[in-house]
Amino acid sequence: MTTAHYPVVPLAAGTLARVVAAAVAPAAYSLKAIARALRHRRDANVLARLDRHMLADIGLTRSDVVDAFSTPLWEDPTALLSERAIERRMNRAVIRMASNPAADSAFHRPATDRPARQSI
Repeated sequence: MTTAHYPVVPLAAGTLARVVAAAVAPAAYSLKAIARALRHRRDANVLARLDRHMLADIGLTRSDVVDAFSTPLWEDPTALLSERAIERRMNRAVIRMASNPAADSAFHRPATDRPARQSI
């Protein structure tokens, strides 16, 4: 009768590795989140050094930057800045279309549907 020898060490090592990985994963996630928050704060800090004309070019104001840095450390300040810039861009487009509806409708109409120009 032959006895079967099952390797116990590789099975135990695999289980141990999974347990260690499960224990380390939340800490690694937290460290990554902290590193990401610091990186975003550094990026926002570059924006804080711009003058108001440069900020206006990208759709931001000085108060937007101040508001972004008043958020808690674990929140991403660049997300707030991005939202504000997008809101301003959308509002400008709405205002432009509301102030000149004929230009918007002429843009979407095919050339054959446009009224003929009258020559003087």
